[in-house]
Amino acid sequence: MKILVTGSAGHLGEALVCTLQGMKCNVVGLDIQASDFTTHVGSIADRSFVKECMKGITTVLHTATLHKPHVATHSLQEFIDTNITGTLNLLQEAVEAGVKSFVFTSTTSVFGDALVPPAGAPAAWITEEVVPVPKNIYGVTKAAAEDLCALFYRNYGLPCIVLRTSRFFPEEDDHKGMRDAYADANLKANEFLFRRVEVEDAVNAHLLAAERAQAIGFGVYIISATAPFTPADLADLRKDPAAVVQRLVPAYKAVYEQRGWRMHKDIDRVYVNERARKDLGWQPRYDFAYIVERLQAGEDIRSALARQIGVKGYHAETFSEGPYPVE
Repeated sequence: MKILVTGSAGHLGEALVCTLQGMKCNVVGLDIQASDFTTHVGSIADRSFVKECMKGITTVLHTATLHKPHVATHSLQEFIDTNITGTLNLLQEAVEAGVKSFVFTSTTSVFGDALVPPAGAPAAWITEEVVPVPKNIYGVTKAAAEDLCALFYRNYGLPCIVLRTSRFFPEEDDHKGMRDAYADANLKANEFLFRRVEVEDAVNAHLLAAERAQAIGFGVYIISATAPFTPADLADLRKDPAAVVQRLVPAYKAVYEQRGWRMHKDIDRVYVNERARKDLGWQPRYDFAYIVERLQAGEDIRSALARQIGVKGYHAETFSEGPYPVE
């Protein structure tokens, strides 16, 4: 088995290559940037380059992408070239090379405006059945790439698994208001309740998806930490999430008070990972209760893999709003 990881200089891509190397797998990395984990430097928008990289490959883990923080710095065409044309090139050459499984890293951002309920409405319960309503070019191109994966399964029999990952980046939040309102570790700990996944768990989901792709054929899965909530909690999550969390994870309050941390004032969506746990056999380790346990023990809430990979950033430049440009 020979595995191609696209985006190998990025956060998830590097984590995948590191993990696969540790498992003694035959893995190659593709990225537009050189790195210690990149064996092929070039763009997935170049089909001839993709063709060369695909020789002998049996499994593709496609993480390469332009991300949401690039919306203000990259053109619409650049998003199409990378996220749509690049994915198309990989799918076409995967078919030609006889690839056995193709795993596409998508994003919960494809849900877009479907994630935000009206004022006064309960929090949104986000499963794979929710119809995406992309709100920017990032979401549009990732949704289109998902459709390409479905097409190549239907028309060419290429087993494709789409993983809609929630936040796993270690960088600061891309919303200035959130950066100003919460300490970074506080914000990330809160997000494990409803919209974050630890990179170690995300890597495991990708490896399981690769193993299960041929048996499943095509599937779309939300990859996010297991939330402690049920649909019965959704109305209260908009009004008083601290009270809901206190009931479900009572140990959190003392831990937060010790650090001067705060719970969100409003939780507007909950990502549901039940289908991934059932179909892929995925057992994410990092959830909010586990985060609280680590805090109680004085441990870093990040996994060893996350600490090893570190912060990549999205831009070489600096901006007036700090790490991100103003859209």
